[in-house]
Amino acid sequence: MRKHKGPKLKLKSKRGAVKRFKLTATGKVKRGHAYKRHILTKKSAGRKRGLRKSTLVSDAETPSVRRMLLG
Repeated sequence: MRKHKGPKLKLKSKRGAVKRFKLTATGKVKRGHAYKRHILTKKSAGRKRGLRKSTLVSDAETPSVRRMLLG
């Protein structure tokens, strides 16, 4: 039971998730690749080139990421 009569509080989104993920127009979640920050000399050029591109979050993780983004 609520004691105060004011409006309900708004939920905040997770700020770390907002910086890491974007929602596409169809509602899927886009993310960047990991393993591109350091120790790059031993990685092949083709591998590093592939890591530049963004990809989609897996179907299993999408609901939890959307919950973090939408508050």
